[in-house]
Amino acid sequence: MKIAFVGKGGSGKTTLSSLFIRHLAATHAPVVAVDADINQHLGVALGLDEAEAAALPAMGAHLPLIKDYLRGTNPRIASAETMIKTTPPGEGSRLLRIGEDNPVYQACARTLPLDDGSVRLMATGPFTESDLGVACYHSKVGAIELCLNHLVDGRGEFIVVDMTAGSDSFASGLFTRFDMTFLVAEPTRKGVSVYRQYKEYARDFDVALRVVGNKVQGPDDLDFLRAEVGDDLLVAFGHSDWVRAMEKGRAPRFAELEEPNREALRTLQSAVDASYERRDWQRYTRQMVHFHLKNAQSWGNEKTGADLAAQVDPAFGLREFAPEESSTATPAPA
Repeated sequence: MKIAFVGKGGSGKTTLSSLFIRHLAATHAPVVAVDADINQHLGVALGLDEAEAAALPAMGAHLPLIKDYLRGTNPRIASAETMIKTTPPGEGSRLLRIGEDNPVYQACARTLPLDDGSVRLMATGPFTESDLGVACYHSKVGAIELCLNHLVDGRGEFIVVDMTAGSDSFASGLFTRFDMTFLVAEPTRKGVSVYRQYKEYARDFDVALRVVGNKVQGPDDLDFLRAEVGDDLLVAFGHSDWVRAMEKGRAPRFAELEEPNREALRTLQSAVDASYERRDWQRYTRQMVHFHLKNAQSWGNEKTGADLAAQVDPAFGLREFAPEESSTATPAPA
């Protein structure tokens, strides 16, 4: 299951995504956590110190390896250099799975032990001095978009992505890659403004979007969120001494998180589990191709010197490789 946390800067999306990751890890489910925010704070929220978080390998720095591995023996892709962030898989491509070991995880993921389990943690990488004035952050998140395009995941296994703040994720097709998107909103006008923007942009792409209220201090805050977002409001988180201690670098064991907030995390998981029943691999593939062709025409063909539309394999579908379904077909060997 692919889950995104979005929201305006300062809404608490990194904090809530880290709590949800801890919650899933405590169930001993396989979890990959990805920090895709321009401000890389997920590692610290999961218990790393600043130096450890800064030492995480950047996915962007390993993009040539990622492309070369995923390309496999796909005859439609002449070289890794002709792959862009939206390149879809085809016959011969290598696919990724949540619980496996592969060169992408070896290069880009670090296993992070938590109180009651562990997760694989990946990071797109921070903006560097060499990027200033010459690059946009969306080039950084291209690695995770490419990985999600090649991911086959099933029920009971999770990849949780802490997205960049605001509506910046709409600069690519990344926002369509998730089974569930949780938008974290504070009970203020600014807090719900990103929700309205996100809702409008996502409307034509059948994005599963639920609002998670944060920093809710009483009935008036809750009433405000209900009035502004209606039935999209799923649950709300209130004050947490546990979170305050975590932000000071001395978090108690996760089992000591307040029961109302633990119940809210269970509600998030129930919503994610329910979204699995609505999974549509054909729509997922169709949207993948849509954004690939759009990017190819806009800039990709010129940049790579190749006809990227020819990379689309019309006979290929991810569904046949999904864990819950059997298939005689196999991707290219590692």
